[in-house]
Amino acid sequence: MASGKEIKARIKSVKNTGKITRAMELMSTVKMKKAQISVSEARPFAREALETILRSGSAFDRYADSVIRVDSDRVLMVVITSQKGLCGAYNVNVFKQVAAFVREHGIDTIDFVTLGRKGRDFVARFGGNIIADFSDRLGDSSSIRETKTASRTVQSLYASGRYMRAVIVANHYISAISQKVSEKIFLPFEPKAVMKFLETLAGGVVELGNHPNRHMMIEPDKETILEQVVPIVLDAIFHETWLEAKASEHASRMVAMKNAKDSAKKKVSALTLSYNKARQAAITKEVSEIVSGVESMKDIA
Repeated sequence: MASGKEIKARIKSVKNTGKITRAMELMSTVKMKKAQISVSEARPFAREALETILRSGSAFDRYADSVIRVDSDRVLMVVITSQKGLCGAYNVNVFKQVAAFVREHGIDTIDFVTLGRKGRDFVARFGGNIIADFSDRLGDSSSIRETKTASRTVQSLYASGRYMRAVIVANHYISAISQKVSEKIFLPFEPKAVMKFLETLAGGVVELGNHPNRHMMIEPDKETILEQVVPIVLDAIFHETWLEAKASEHASRMVAMKNAKDSAKKKVSALTLSYNKARQAAITKEVSEIVSGVESMKDIA
């Protein structure tokens, strides 16, 4: 059994670890809530975008039909992970999804765009072709202006005609204790997917009905407006996916740090019990030695 002094030092060390994990848990909670608020703040934009698309009517369908379908087997994969660890299985789950996709399609047919150092390092380790990396440009508080750079890069690469589709692999936020890895098709442009995204973000189906702008005239024409609106909507989809991933990261880290904090408490309790036992054994030993010494003095006397 370790000495009381050694156990006491271990108790102090574990308590300090518990304090650190507690602080990290609180920080992750705050950051997660900020990401949730950012998603809710996008609702006015979603409603306006939906109304514009609804007012455009058949022009929206013609725009969707005019999107070029590329005859290629190459895939552009966007991998969103965290910058650092200590977030449970958050990154591992993304890695598993990427690895499964690579096994199915072959590494030679996939190019990667990475957002997050963990994902960048993972792709580099198995020899994936990283053609763009935004890991050092984006942080927890990145706005849509900053994620727009990554979004437009992906849109530009797809428009080059090299790729069959562009997919985003990232964690989707369900709740504070539940996140799920999603493989979302970002391009080619899918009208149903865009409408579903905007309705979800807007908090329900948007109908023009008696809206005061239902008879608004669009200039110069609906097709031109859609050419400007659709890329902006795609930027919003990309940014929302980024926010979902960040909320998932902070939720996963919050849970991981809470578990670590609870484990530290249990460890402190176990060490305290061991310390008390060691202390009691030392006291008992000292008392026995004193009693033995007294008895030996009596014999001499």
